[in-house]
Amino acid sequence: MKIGYACLALGVPGGQIKSCTRKNATEGRLLSLIEHNLQALQRILAYNIKNGIKLFRISSDLIPFGSSLAQELPWPTIYRDRLHAIGSQIRSAGIRVSMHPGQYTVLNSPDRSVADRAKEDLAYHAQVLTSLQLGPEHKIVLHLGGVYGDKRQAVNRFYGRYTELEWVIKERLVLENDDRLFGIGDVLGVALAAGIPVVYDNLHNAVNPSDESPGDLDWIKRCAETWTRDDGPQKIHYAQQHPHKKPGAHSDTIEIATFLPFYEDVARGDLDIMLEVKDKNVSALKCLNCISNRGLKSLGLDWERHKYSVLERSPENYDAICELLAVQGSYPALEMYRRVEASLNMPVKAETALFAATHVWKCLQDRVSESEERRFQRALHKLATGQGDLRLVKNTLLTLARKYGHEQLLSAYYLYL
Repeated sequence: MKIGYACLALGVPGGQIKSCTRKNATEGRLLSLIEHNLQALQRILAYNIKNGIKLFRISSDLIPFGSSLAQELPWPTIYRDRLHAIGSQIRSAGIRVSMHPGQYTVLNSPDRSVADRAKEDLAYHAQVLTSLQLGPEHKIVLHLGGVYGDKRQAVNRFYGRYTELEWVIKERLVLENDDRLFGIGDVLGVALAAGIPVVYDNLHNAVNPSDESPGDLDWIKRCAETWTRDDGPQKIHYAQQHPHKKPGAHSDTIEIATFLPFYEDVARGDLDIMLEVKDKNVSALKCLNCISNRGLKSLGLDWERHKYSVLERSPENYDAICELLAVQGSYPALEMYRRVEASLNMPVKAETALFAATHVWKCLQDRVSESEERRFQRALHKLATGQGDLRLVKNTLLTLARKYGHEQLLSAYYLYL
């Protein structure tokens, strides 16, 4: 079983995927962004390999305007060697990747021009995966689309448009239930008839359940029937509801106490779980560290990334976690992450925020210039006197950490959360 995350990673220096506005999308600008994004993808993959994360969704923005303005650019040829190197990186590490077109890729639209643009977008996504020399087990996830007042006609339009797709798209395409229109029962009916694998999304089903009411495990078993050997292991999406947002909104983090019972119910070697969550790799590492003993070193490395975020909210939990990890031969993953989660749910108070920021500053103070130190102290003073906010302090620290290449700080979640 693989557990992974989607598109972006926190605390991976140089791993930011960039784009631009349409009016600035000149040929030179697009080629520059493509080169940057391919380098960023390599860095994210290197991070994933180092941390044992073997499931990852590649951002659709990898090639900015890939299905429109950049469509005529020969990027597969210009960057052939880089693309092949990335593909080799993925294959040799046993990583499985996917892509997921956005909400405007609607194959069953009654507007033929919208459907044609959807075909072009699917062709672009397939071209990325093909250019990486990856097999059909690396998938493109799509929703059925809109209802447009008549679900039966909408489904029939999907069938018709699907038959028009090139095989290079069909062999990668998988369908996912959505949180408003097409429930898992609807999607399974279409997929079984068309021979398309189904990705089950537990949160979408909770928000938009089908008429039937089996549990997650039963739906997952039904969806398994749509996957063939050529498709690779069955893949599902797992998410938790954000407590303060509209139904279907993803939580900021995966609460481990809720995830583990789900995992224990569905765990098997031929099932991959894509986490859909705001904090991305942070939750992926948490889940991986909790479902198996990956060693105290792995746990300690993740604590290094978390510790300043905990310190600015709860010095008590900070001390308690340090004590937990000091016990040789132990593997206190659940208790560590329980305390991390509890801390991140606490409000940040001015006193502890100043304490943590000063603590982080000590990592940089021997490297910076006098003017940079004055700038930081001004930001800190504004925070202390209520004239500025914590984000200004953290942005100042982030700028300095980048300038001086402080890898430990650049990997810390504190600077991004």
